[in-house]
Amino acid sequence: MALINYQLARFEASYGTVEQLPEPTTPEVAVAGRSNVGKSSLLNKVFGRKNLVKVSATPGKTANINFFEVDGIRFVDLPGYGYAKVSMKERERWANLISGYFDQERSFNVVLSLVDIRHEAQKLDLEMVGFLKEQGLPFLVVLTKADKLSRGKQNQQAALLSRQLGVPRDRMIVTSSETGQGIDELKSRIAEACL
Repeated sequence: MALINYQLARFEASYGTVEQLPEPTTPEVAVAGRSNVGKSSLLNKVFGRKNLVKVSATPGKTANINFFEVDGIRFVDLPGYGYAKVSMKERERWANLISGYFDQERSFNVVLSLVDIRHEAQKLDLEMVGFLKEQGLPFLVVLTKADKLSRGKQNQQAALLSRQLGVPRDRMIVTSSETGQGIDELKSRIAEACL
């Protein structure tokens, strides 16, 4: 199978309103998740870069939709949702941005829904996965921060989250941005969806 050359990863642009979003011209991988789920770290690990995606100590920092271009494929980093320390108005703008993106005619090759493996499924995780199922969008649940748990505990949590989210285990990937666990599997699933 052809592979994606992640060496070519580059930041394309950042958009704050739905109207600004570029026309979809290439396969797209959308990345969604709660504010402190580790989206930026995961993307940097996939891209094989330290700081291409800005990692912030403050959750909820990604307030726009950021587009990255990798070997003819667009990675769309959606704003992290559910962080309490922003105004209601700002949270509304994020919600409109995310739903506005999904309302467009785009290629949606795969949506990566990131969930922190250490916790039970949160309300927002359930809503996101429910939305993806409802819309019939192809998605994978990417469990992050696996390095914080033993292998046995990872398997337990993955099984629990599989039940809670109603997602079969083969649509879930256990990952760690620290150790690189699951990153190769994630890359090959992205390639399958896009190439």
